[in-house]
Amino acid sequence: MKQSKWREAWQQPVFRQMLVAGVLILAAILAALPYFFDHLEQRNGMVLQDWVLERLPAVNVSIFIFVLIWGVFVLGIVRIVQEPRLFQVMIWSYILVTASRLISISLVPLNPPVGLISLVDPLANPFYGKHFMTKDLFYSGHTSSLFLFFFCFEKKADKIIALLAALTVGILVLVQHVHYTIDVLAAPVFTWICCYCGKKIAGVYQKASPSWK
Repeated sequence: MKQSKWREAWQQPVFRQMLVAGVLILAAILAALPYFFDHLEQRNGMVLQDWVLERLPAVNVSIFIFVLIWGVFVLGIVRIVQEPRLFQVMIWSYILVTASRLISISLVPLNPPVGLISLVDPLANPFYGKHFMTKDLFYSGHTSSLFLFFFCFEKKADKIIALLAALTVGILVLVQHVHYTIDVLAAPVFTWICCYCGKKIAGVYQKASPSWK
């Protein structure tokens, strides 16, 4: 049944076109990220007075953040294998989230919070370039990635898992002083907008292929 769904979807020209376009755009963005972030680290920005961080001792919780993010990511892969329609929504939503973060980070130059402990993620860090990133702040990519799953997942249980993981990671990046509070609070707002638009883009395929569900 799972293979049949993907076979049926692939037979639809609009699905193939949107899939190829999404993969190519995403690949281009990911290829440019190391250069963008290497440049970003050379930029000077503001240090915000953060009431929450001032009262929160910095603790290295990288392993917990890593487990939560990649655990939900694995769940997302499983659901995508089961449902090609979900893949359409998620890939375009992720493209919009990534693009919006590049814009917001460029427009809001910030220096890292006082007491920051570098976040070690052996799977994601290579995309950031040669050094650990400290200035990709507004808004939080770690928090937004999990909210993206929450907004895109269709099953209630999956949404609950993703939401709990997103809220927990939002707290943990503050515990590690990786982000300012405003970075975390802004993440679900921007992500919801991007996912809403991503679903609209994916809806183009569904309207063009009403016979496939």
